Amino acid sequence: MWSGPRNLSTAMMRSFAARGDCACVDEPFYAHYLLQTGLPHPMRDAVIASQPARWQDVLAALTVAPLDHSVQYQKHMVQHMLPGMDLGWTAGLTNVFLIRDPDRVVASFSAKRGLPDPAELGFARQWQMWQDMAARGPAPVVIDSADIRRDPARALQALCAAIDLPWTPAMLAWPAGAQPCDGVWGAVWYDAVNRSTGFGGPEGPPPRLEPALAALAARLRPSYEAIASHRLRIA
Repeated sequence: MWSGPRNLSTAMMRSFAARGDCACVDEPFYAHYLLQTGLPHPMRDAVIASQPARWQDVLAALTVAPLDHSVQYQKHMVQHMLPGMDLGWTAGLTNVFLIRDPDRVVASFSAKRGLPDPAELGFARQWQMWQDMAARGPAPVVIDSADIRRDPARALQALCAAIDLPWTPAMLAWPAGAQPCDGVWGAVWYDAVNRSTGFGGPEGPPPRLEPALAALAARLRPSYEAIASHRLRIA
């Protein structure tokens, strides 16, 4: 699952974990990303200490089947995939791209971190990665978080059908609180999802953004609309 930040990706990880047949991996390239970029993210030192620092060392766990589950859900942030990182290994996996309207992403991210660098939100990188994978084939499935929030059962049934995975209504609910698969950064970023026991229902009206944030969202919108044109149509 290839996502940007503040994009329903952790709730989706909860949903897949609730299946019972699925092992989950939470942002395994985060430490490498922080070391290479030098970004002062919350809990930076703890994140770096919690994972392999070289992206090559992460791959072994991502390209073999989990011993005790038939499915593995890998939650990836597209911005973590820096230039020079070989993505050839993704050809052996089922790739899904999770997208969200940039106004909502910018509003949510800025509430946590202030005005972000556009690269931290991953929109351009997500569209680039989708095009690269589609050129190699098959084209990855794209699903919009708004469609999931609007009708979780119908959207997840459509997603499961698209990736040849049996649907189960167990994906609609999970226990509240932190989960064993969560990265250490969950203490900062996962407060809302830790209070949840399922998807939160349709999103409300679009957020009102101050001018600097609105300008940033406008810069990101072309990449979002490009990849959204390929999104899964929910019947």
